[in-house]
Amino acid sequence: MLGVAWKCWVYARTPQPLKIPIPPAPTTRRGVVLRMFLEVTLFRALFRSSKWTWLFGWMFHVALLLVLLRHLRYFTEPVWGWVALIQPFGIYAGFAMLAGLGGLWARRFLVDRVRYISSPSDHLMLALLAAIAASGLAMKYVAHTDIVALKAFFLGLMTFDWKELPADPALLVHLTLVAVLMIVFPVSKLLHAPGVFFSPSLNQVDDARERRHAAGWSAKIVHVKRASGV
Repeated sequence: MLGVAWKCWVYARTPQPLKIPIPPAPTTRRGVVLRMFLEVTLFRALFRSSKWTWLFGWMFHVALLLVLLRHLRYFTEPVWGWVALIQPFGIYAGFAMLAGLGGLWARRFLVDRVRYISSPSDHLMLALLAAIAASGLAMKYVAHTDIVALKAFFLGLMTFDWKELPADPALLVHLTLVAVLMIVFPVSKLLHAPGVFFSPSLNQVDDARERRHAAGWSAKIVHVKRASGV
């Protein structure tokens, strides 16, 4: 969390000296908010560029969201009503998550231009996410773990009341992979999750003709020059 917060602070402090919204771009701030909402929730630009990539990408992200929300039951007592309601959907979302990852990974082998620009880290990230999903499903359908003891461990972890963690191999593999993901997330391409909100091509208003755009640092330079009579 600290790594992600630091990266977001760096993004927020980075100057945007050019007005570069991708057309057709909104001309009002309200339009920018609507555009960002559609991009984040529906992946509108990806849908326009590649229907297959959009299908697998959207499937993976929605399934991941459901899986994460389902895991809230391990950190709440009593379990919130809506969290209990989505439990069955969270199970099926695990399979959808694997299917989406499989499609995105196959794309990096089958599409020439994508295969050309794919680096080893791209494959490693996909492999890591797929292994997390597979190990999570394994605990449900292959090697059952004691979820009561697991929940007691996490609730104790939150309140500094340490409980014993079940020593199931599938659980230990799953938690280790999640820990690795949390470590590499702030320094990997996966940081596009918060990074999309700081993209100047998406978050800028298309008003270059109506209003002069100046980055914070350039405005300060102009102010200093004017104050010194330069």
